[in-house]
Amino acid sequence: MFRNILVCVDGSRQADGALSEAIDLAECQHSRLTLLTAVSRPPSWANTSMTAAGIGPELQREAEVTLRTAVDRVPESIPVTTILSEDPIREALICQIGSGRYDLVVLGTRGRGALSAAVLGSVSHYALNHSHVPVLIVRAERDDEPEPEVPLEATAAA
Repeated sequence: MFRNILVCVDGSRQADGALSEAIDLAECQHSRLTLLTAVSRPPSWANTSMTAAGIGPELQREAEVTLRTAVDRVPESIPVTTILSEDPIREALICQIGSGRYDLVVLGTRGRGALSAAVLGSVSHYALNHSHVPVLIVRAERDDEPEPEVPLEATAAA
């Protein structure tokens, strides 16, 4: 039974799917959710002394909006805690897992292969390899999968 579920959110479609799954689990098992996000770091080429003052606060606001949006999706019957980290998401995630408060970690994934995940980085792969608690990875539908065709009669009736 999962009593405390940690969910990483970043506003992506993949993270939204993971949050949906975590909400379903929390409702069924009367669990607590903790939503974790990290303030994005600008690429090094954009992080100059002239741009740092404007980019940092904007990235902070984006992370706060991400958390608020995620919290708004959680039913009032589910206790929820939020964590906004200044650390890179991998460090923040492992720190939270290491705290020993969680029974399950829920993450979304784009479904990249091992090679592209190694090159581009994958928080879900990282969590799988470093977590001592179970990790549920929710794979989002692929963008290149065809949309189901809806008959014209169905769209006209709507």
